[in-house]
This record gives sequence, C-alpha cells and structure tokens, in this order.
Amino acid sequence: MGFDVPAAAYESFMGQYSNPLGVLFAEWMGVHRGQQAIDVGCGTGALTVELVRRLGADAVAAVDPSPSFVAEIQRRFPEVDGAIAFAEQLPYPDNRFDSAGAQLVVHFMTDAVAGLREMARVTKPGGTVAACVWDTGGLGPHAIFWSAVGSLDDHAPGTATFAGAASVDLPSLFREAGLTDVTPSSLTVVRHFATFDEWWQPLTLGVGPVGDYLERITPEARAEVRARCAEQFPTSSFDVSAVARCARGYAPEPANVGG
Repeated sequence: MGFDVPAAAYESFMGQYSNPLGVLFAEWMGVHRGQQAIDVGCGTGALTVELVRRLGADAVAAVDPSPSFVAEIQRRFPEVDGAIAFAEQLPYPDNRFDSAGAQLVVHFMTDAVAGLREMARVTKPGGTVAACVWDTGGLGPHAIFWSAVGSLDDHAPGTATFAGAASVDLPSLFREAGLTDVTPSSLTVVRHFATFDEWWQPLTLGVGPVGDYLERITPEARAEVRARCAEQFPTSSFDVSAVARCARGYAPEPANVGG
C-alpha cells in the first residue's frame, strides 16, 4: 500500500480532507484537557494536531509504521511521544491512555480486530476508543475516481473490500475486539476546488490505493481515467463532500478484552 511516501505528498493527497476531519473527529471523541491520548496511524498529523491543541503536546502520543510520517510529527511537535509502530503492536503498557483514536487507518490494518484490541489494551478501562474510515459506498473523497476506474477496468480493486468500509462493519469490528457501548456515527467534510487540475494532481503522487492503481496502469490508461473523471465535474469551480463512518466504544476491564 502506497503510504511510505514523503509527508508532503500525503498531505497534498489526503490532508485537504483529513485535516478538517481531524477537528470534527476529536470533538466526537470527546477528548478534553487533563487527559492523555494516543493517535494510532497518525499519518502527517491531522488528528495529532487537534489532540495537541486540546490536550497539550506532552499529553499526546502518535504512532505510525511510516518513518517519514513519524519524523514529520516529531519535527512539528517535539514534545509528542512519537513512535514507529503498527497498530497491532503498540509500544505502550496497559491502561496508559484515557483515549485512543484511529483516523482513516482501521481499513488499512493487517488485522483490524487485533489493532482495535491493542487500542483497548493501552486505554484505561472505561476510556474512549474511536475510529473513522471514509465511506466507500459512493460518499468518500475519491468516489468519483473509483467510479471512473470501474467503468473502464472490470478488474480494478476499488476500496469496497477494506475492513470497516461499509457503514455497518466498523461497529462490528469494535464489538469483536471487546469494546463496550459501541456507538456508530458519521462526519462530513467539504473541500472546494477552483479547477479540475487542482483536484486531479494530488491523485498522481503515488499515495494510497489511488496512487498504487495509477502507477500500475499504462500512461494511455491513466489518460483515459483522467478524461472519464473530468466528465463528472463542471468546467467552473466545484465542491467535493466526503463522508467518514465512525465508531466509538469504551475499553473494557482487561479480562474481557477480545471476549
């Protein structure tokens, strides 16, 4: 998966959506001053920034398997406890945090249930564990791209098979991981684009499933995808709405995790 990329490439590709989502997601998580929180799969820091604003840098930890992303977090926030790690193996003791959040990462975990179980393990009993993923039923930020690809390539992977992608899956994963009182929700962000090229260019930076797909196909096929996408937009400026599906639950007593 194309996430071992420079932080600037990821920020251009996804930051335009994930940064405003981070504000909404942190609010929905309910974090507040005096708590300790961890951002699991922090990327370039869309959620980390908001956690720092609400809690203070010394109350926040941020982990990601991409060294470039962790380096960017540590450059921006030297007091944040940054670590290179996968969600399935968090380098923290039991009951370390009051809240754990995973923004736009559960569907990329090798084992989503194990990752959520780890988030519950490092969260104090009764503490909040929350996650969100982009909707892949036609309401995500790149829905038009994948629709165009699907109309041209019968074998395109799309994103519909990611864990937690459908609105009903994420709460189910939470319950399987042993979290209690699971609540689903959704959050919507809107991004304004002045031109089609402003929308298209970040897709070509090799980031995520979109970047992986464009790098695998021929230049001729890429030109076809671009033209098919352009047909879906007006020649003037336009807005793109993106819906994130969310789930929030509470860490159980340790003996019940995974039960």
